[in-house]
Amino acid sequence: MKYLQGNYQIMHKQALNRDVYSMIMHCPEIAELAQPGQFVHILPKGFSLRRPISIAGIDRKNGTLRIVFVIKGKGTQAIANLNTGDYIDVIAPLGHGFTLMPEAAHVVLVGGGIGVPPMLPLADYYKDKATVISGFRSFPQVILQEDIEASGARAICCTEDGSAGAIKGFVTTPLEQLLSEGADAVFACGSLPMLKAVTDVCMRNHTYCEISMEERMACGVGACLGCACKIKKEGQEQFLHVCKNGPVFNAEEVCW
Repeated sequence: MKYLQGNYQIMHKQALNRDVYSMIMHCPEIAELAQPGQFVHILPKGFSLRRPISIAGIDRKNGTLRIVFVIKGKGTQAIANLNTGDYIDVIAPLGHGFTLMPEAAHVVLVGGGIGVPPMLPLADYYKDKATVISGFRSFPQVILQEDIEASGARAICCTEDGSAGAIKGFVTTPLEQLLSEGADAVFACGSLPMLKAVTDVCMRNHTYCEISMEERMACGVGACLGCACKIKKEGQEQFLHVCKNGPVFNAEEVCW
């Protein structure tokens, strides 16, 4: 796993809602290496620990990466306080990303809340061969639907309270329908309950599935052992690191 560290300039900043921000960083060397599903590790000024943030866009032509993140505490608030022209301390690209299947005729991408941004690079890759299901609690949390449509992918938005999107309820409702019609693979990122539900639907429909896991992490490169998760391979359970071996895993191998 090759990664780089440096201070990179913020080229664009946008508030997507009250707590979610989008930033584009100029980092040509990292953009050249990055793959969908990987993440960046950002050190906020005045803090000793980095914050992991998924990659939400890769533009190799312009040498930029996009990140979309939610403010969860003082560290992410410090990152959100940065503005266009400021520099940001980044280690990237980190982790094991999604498997790319150029031969696939149709894939389904499932994102829940802040798990939607990591689906954008995949939507850009698969274009009209992808259907993206996004799940949110309610209208104020809905993000990135125009970006998904701009990629050429089909966008399906679900909200738990029915305040936005075509479907009131959970992402598994349209997923069941799509898999009954046939799909080559499902790729998902979101909360653990959502990922387990998506995995269950895929297993019932005998559809290959990869999921992006989230864990608290310090180093981001597999040294501190703080982000272990239990995986079952070849009949044996073992602990692997979300930061290094993941964050993307074969859904059937995850011990829930």
